[in-house]
Amino acid sequence: MKMNNTQIAIPFVNLNFQHQLIQNQLQQAIQAVLEQGDFILGKALADFEAAFAAACGTEYGVGVASGTDAIALGLQACKIGFGDEVILPVNTFVATLIGVLRAGAKPIFVDCDPRTALIDLEAAARAITSKTKAIIPVHLYGQMVSPKQLLDLADTYKLLIFEDAAQAHLAEREGYRAGSVGIAAAFSFYPSKNLGGLGDGGMLVTRDPDVAQTMIRLRNYGASQKYFHTESGTNSRLDTIQAAVLHQKLPYLAQWNHDRLQIAQDYDTELAPLAANGIIPIENHSGEGHVYHLYVMRICDSCPVERSEIQAQLMAAGIQTGIHYPIPCHLQPAFAELGYQVGDFPHAEMLAKQILSLPMYPGLSNSQVKEISSAIAAELPTHLPVAI
Repeated sequence: MKMNNTQIAIPFVNLNFQHQLIQNQLQQAIQAVLEQGDFILGKALADFEAAFAAACGTEYGVGVASGTDAIALGLQACKIGFGDEVILPVNTFVATLIGVLRAGAKPIFVDCDPRTALIDLEAAARAITSKTKAIIPVHLYGQMVSPKQLLDLADTYKLLIFEDAAQAHLAEREGYRAGSVGIAAAFSFYPSKNLGGLGDGGMLVTRDPDVAQTMIRLRNYGASQKYFHTESGTNSRLDTIQAAVLHQKLPYLAQWNHDRLQIAQDYDTELAPLAANGIIPIENHSGEGHVYHLYVMRICDSCPVERSEIQAQLMAAGIQTGIHYPIPCHLQPAFAELGYQVGDFPHAEMLAKQILSLPMYPGLSNSQVKEISSAIAAELPTHLPVAI
């Protein structure tokens, strides 16, 4: 692989390991759909919806075209819309915000905890008003927001919990699995996710039968039966072939997540000596329940080398990295009308300048982790100045 005339030795994402492992199964699953011919809302979709919902510890799954649609339509199915305020972290991918806006609700941003990059629930409590109907905890990077604290908050203020679990397939914390905490949860099956398809896809999971039935209608033009439309819905259905592929991958997901955890632990070990130079990984407060969709470190202000320099040198060594996310939602030009400005959310703004995501995927070897970590260390001073 090449990028900008640089030979890529360690890509940011590499799906070959998992696809080669089950290549025959994937081909057979796709062939079965081709022979069946039920490409839209077919049997393989229903089978996968049931299996994934059960894996999440919920009753119902409704496959849709993307994780963004799972949020937007899911909020509508939960009867969240015009006049309602929805609290969400400003430190998230823009799809969370877009989902709220598409549902017609008003997004209310709150800052994040700089140690974990997750929503600051104390700040969320301060943001609640008489119009607040729901909170969206984003289980970022593969780590869940504390379910117990969420449930306490929701119970105190009578809020709906709608989980954004797009990066947290089978993540666990405090005895809960991602998707089982609130009334509903949105997942993404973008190819690079822990459970990824061969294109776009998403799902809403819920324990509420009314939410599930409403979601089924909304994804299919608002139709309760063919040509009879009870709601203003849209066309957002998870393709049967994608569902068949995802269903074949699902039994391997727990092991792949375990592999990610081991890789993260290897990174933690290798990067630990760099803490004195201001290289600090985002903290894991979930133990073995963290599924590490991303491994993110902070290049703090105390680091003698700029993030851009470290990233450029890693690229020169053939190591791809990413930044999740370089511009917080409140500073995106498209949403200036929301009225936020620089300085409103200092923790998120600080992280946007510090964070760097390192390669993370099943199949990444310990020797590759050592190579990446050594390349980072090579950019730092050999000796730190002694304080006097």
